[in-house]
Amino acid sequence: MREVALGEHERLDDLMRSGRKIIQNTREFCFSLDAVLLAHFPRYRSRQRVLELGTGTGVIPLLIADEVAHVEAVEISPVMAELAARNVHMNELEEKIAVKEGDYRAIRSLYPAESFDVVLANPPYRPVAHGQVNKMSGVARARHEFTATLTDVVCAARYALKFGGRFAMVHLPERLGEIIVAMHEHQMEPKRLRMVQPKADKAPNMMLIEAVVGAAPGGLKVMPPLIVHREDGSYTEEILAIYGMQDAGEET
Repeated sequence: MREVALGEHERLDDLMRSGRKIIQNTREFCFSLDAVLLAHFPRYRSRQRVLELGTGTGVIPLLIADEVAHVEAVEISPVMAELAARNVHMNELEEKIAVKEGDYRAIRSLYPAESFDVVLANPPYRPVAHGQVNKMSGVARARHEFTATLTDVVCAARYALKFGGRFAMVHLPERLGEIIVAMHEHQMEPKRLRMVQPKADKAPNMMLIEAVVGAAPGGLKVMPPLIVHREDGSYTEEILAIYGMQDAGEET
């Protein structure tokens, strides 16, 4: 790993994977559990080309780089795109990961059609209600559909994916119906679904869904829920394993 000079409001975090670290700006949107869960949800193959729509700090490409042939990451924010590129450089992964500043709503100007095996997206979760625009900034804006709607994300994924390619996304359970309809309208059918619950006795607050381009309708596999926290608030064994922190779990 190359040495790096941190700027104002920046911190260096350990990804607990292959010795990699990531620079994050505390005044911008920092990655959280949803991005990590999405990175681990698909089943990758060593020859696959992967595209991430809206990479942020570039955490997902850093986590999956060892498992695939190449990762392209597009990011609309110049600040975040520059930060993601710095993270790739710091971790010496330029041959595996390419970061591109751009708007995936105009994906036809960024990449050739049907040139990826897997597309990943951790998009804005919530529609923007009338009157909200002037009341939100920063993290709140990152979680609302200011720059891309659900349809925009699904449309971009379909354009980029080969026939038989897979689109994986993390989103809100309450929007499952919309997501299934949007996927179907863009020649994709959901095949794997996993709900994420904060605790065993709590309702899901996130979900992971994967669709296949050109697949026949039906055959959706609903996986057992992923439980994030034990009753005492500590991470479950599965979450510790995803984070690469199994030893921490053994000590508790």
